[in-house]
Amino acid sequence: MSGLSYAHGTGGTPLLGDTIGADLARSVARWPDREALVDVPSGRRWTYAEFGGAVDELARALLASGVAKGDRVGIWAVNCPEWVLVQYATARIGAIMVNINPAYRVHELVYVLNQAGVSLLVASLSHRTSDYRALVEEARDRCPALRETVYIGDASWDAFVARATPEPAPELAAREAELSCDDPVNIQYTSGTTGFPKGATLSHHNILNNGYFVGETIGYSEQDRICLPVPFYHCFGMVMGNLAATSHGGCVVIPAPSFDPGATLRAVQQERCTSLYGVPTMFIAELNLPDFATYDLSSLRTGIMAGSPCPVEVMKRVVAEMNMAEVSICYGMTETSPVSTQTRRDDDLERRTGTVGRVLPHVEVKIVDPVAGVTLPRGEAGELCTRGYGVMLGYWDEPQKTAEAVDAGRWMHTGDLAVMREDGYVRIVGRIKDMIIRGGENVYPREIEEFLYAHPKIADVQVVGVPDERYGEEILACVIPRDPADPPTHEEVTAYCRGSLAHYKIPRRVEVLEAFPMTVSGKVRKIELRERFGAD
Repeated sequence: MSGLSYAHGTGGTPLLGDTIGADLARSVARWPDREALVDVPSGRRWTYAEFGGAVDELARALLASGVAKGDRVGIWAVNCPEWVLVQYATARIGAIMVNINPAYRVHELVYVLNQAGVSLLVASLSHRTSDYRALVEEARDRCPALRETVYIGDASWDAFVARATPEPAPELAAREAELSCDDPVNIQYTSGTTGFPKGATLSHHNILNNGYFVGETIGYSEQDRICLPVPFYHCFGMVMGNLAATSHGGCVVIPAPSFDPGATLRAVQQERCTSLYGVPTMFIAELNLPDFATYDLSSLRTGIMAGSPCPVEVMKRVVAEMNMAEVSICYGMTETSPVSTQTRRDDDLERRTGTVGRVLPHVEVKIVDPVAGVTLPRGEAGELCTRGYGVMLGYWDEPQKTAEAVDAGRWMHTGDLAVMREDGYVRIVGRIKDMIIRGGENVYPREIEEFLYAHPKIADVQVVGVPDERYGEEILACVIPRDPADPPTHEEVTAYCRGSLAHYKIPRRVEVLEAFPMTVSGKVRKIELRERFGAD
């Protein structure tokens, strides 16, 4: 075995060379009577034949509305069946779907609409405190390319779909004949912590294959029913969820418009879901429901935990208490479509809790010195880089930023610090920018978080570095207590760490919070924690 931190994923299954539309057509023909999509809130259901027909109708409506190959169609909506229909209909006609974060406000909306040149926008009417129609009206005058907005659940949606030309539709067949699997099909804006987000541009080949191989790795078939409480606007929902399902004949189950732990478990129980997705904070919320034990989760066998580091204690409970014996850890990023490494169905608990798996088929990963760029020996921490079919086409209309992220060898530099073990499994030890340098010692927050997750009084924890005059940076642990009436004290945390962690890794401050600041995709905004408590 090579002593270097490099691995190439081999496998007997070749890459798919199809467009997304062609792949869906094959599934429709093979499993016409199996369920493809279930929306629990509205009770609506589609078989593959019905779903294929609805996608076809929307594709014809898009053509009748003048959407050309390569035109950008924005989708600014919470999880709903129409989101999924737009995803596949735009792919059928060679349009580029632009995912817009439902949490965006006017300033961010204007930026994305203009940066991508969106000409048609499909939006929700409202959700929680967001009135999307009012926000679009406020933004419209500043978006010269935007010629039409269609609202889901409104008469404008019905009128739009009614434009569809009658079947058969030779113009749709002609458009599909022009398409290549290497054409761009999706732009996803990465949530930048500084400046404006960048639009990762992904092809049919990128995301169809990634969804397919993620599904292959956890053994998906037409028997699987996948509960998706994760947002569609992110790769987790639309690639690892929707495309993994449709490429295997599985069923997508939508439990709610946005994450609701009770609604998620009710959907699993009602629809007899075999697979459940979530970021760790979602699983924590589900496990901590007062009535958690009353839900029948016996249909579950697998699922995916991803999006941020997965705590050991949480994974153990998911396996033991949620019946997810084959749950998988995935690691990736939007720019790599997204998954590069994944644990396998027969991996032991140590590999599932201590690593983010090993490289997927047809993908390469290596770990390099962040400064010198040379590949490091196995066991040494460095920057994780990945190469292969999943690497994005580039950031939309930003060649300079693309060149900063993807080097001349087509390696995507992730910004994550990782270690490749002798067995090829990868362990994430932090973000390069999250690494704490305390008095010259490199401290990886992930290690401390993993240790504190086992504290009996701590339900969730995030560790960040804050400025310190003496040491440069000091360690702050932000904790959510299991019992708000009995939070852990700094003294208790210190005593718990003493003797188990090196002295310089022991948090010097503890802040008790009710909740962490989150992105809409469920990732903790550590930069906000640093800003909030760094000036104290």
